[in-house]
Amino acid sequence: MGNSGSAVKVCTDHQGGINWLSLSPDGQRLLTGSEDGTARLWSTADSQCHGHFQGHESYITFCHLENEAAFTCSADHTIRKWDVVTGQCLAIYRGHTSIVNRILVAKDYLFSGSYDRTARCWSVDKEKQIQEFRGHRNCVLTLAHYSSRDVLEEEEEEEEEEEKVSRDLLVTGSTDCTVKVWWVSSGRCYQTLLGHTGAVLCLILDAPNRELFSGSTDYTIRTWNIVTGEQLKVFKEHQGSVICLELVNRHLYSGSADRTVKCWFVDTGERIQTYKAHKHSVSTLKYHAGILFTGSGDACARAFHSRSGVLQKIFRGHKFIINCIQIHNELLYTASHDGTLRIWDIRGICKRNKRRLKKERSVQGRSSQKGSLSRLFNNKVGCMVQQENGE
Repeated sequence: MGNSGSAVKVCTDHQGGINWLSLSPDGQRLLTGSEDGTARLWSTADSQCHGHFQGHESYITFCHLENEAAFTCSADHTIRKWDVVTGQCLAIYRGHTSIVNRILVAKDYLFSGSYDRTARCWSVDKEKQIQEFRGHRNCVLTLAHYSSRDVLEEEEEEEEEEEKVSRDLLVTGSTDCTVKVWWVSSGRCYQTLLGHTGAVLCLILDAPNRELFSGSTDYTIRTWNIVTGEQLKVFKEHQGSVICLELVNRHLYSGSADRTVKCWFVDTGERIQTYKAHKHSVSTLKYHAGILFTGSGDACARAFHSRSGVLQKIFRGHKFIINCIQIHNELLYTASHDGTLRIWDIRGICKRNKRRLKKERSVQGRSSQKGSLSRLFNNKVGCMVQQENGE
């Protein structure tokens, strides 16, 4: 059963709750965005704060970290780009008329979603709005991006020449209960995905399999074909809003306000595991090396063996909801509304899980060997019977 763990480091530099935590692609830095209106840059090598980004006039809702630049969005209606070395603000993207609650960086594009009911596309380098996506009847909460090259065969691409040049598409989820797919080049809506009866809180995209997953306050997860817009499956077992999703090896993990995480086999829609023990909503989750890590409104993070659902460890110390988690070099990072970033050593859990996986493979190998010998024996018996019968 799970046992409590103590953080190896507690970072208390922020003066307000931390709303988001982003890890750079190279794993060298972490970025936190806070209610105090600032973002901070942390080194994963020494866990020290190496950057303090100030300039927003209200709280930071979300942040995104690249290797050389950081991006933050805020309730002050703006998005900012920062130099990770100097801490200098490199660009301010203005245009939204309400809280900007989500950003996404892809190629040379910066996408944003806002309470002003629009999503927008910006040139990362030119500090300039390229496109506006208008059509939702309420705020845009979540974003995803893909290229039609990832999902369409050449003969299926019969769009306008202008759209064929770019082939980039933006997916938006809104509190108006819809998901929309847009051509980036023209701003035209390509698909409106109808079916949810509550706000769409989270999206996850599997472009190679042409699938999109959406989680909602209607307690369901829905799977869509992103080429045809067809609704493929509805996952219905949650008893509360679906807050977060993670997709790993055709297994979908969903965290909910019903205090559970569920694991679904995507190909059949079967629910194959439920992870219990949370005392409040599951706000964030992350799969790592056969272990499912969760953060909850009960101020605890937890580690579950992903296959068996057994609770491995409880990480106690935060005072309020854990909003985001990241994992790097067998360290777990948890960011909370209590304003702290906590760092936990998960080497012991990872090591135990590796031993367990090794043991399972060994048992499976022996079973497979026994099965082969059994088949060989049965084949021999079959041959003897055939010979005795003169066949």
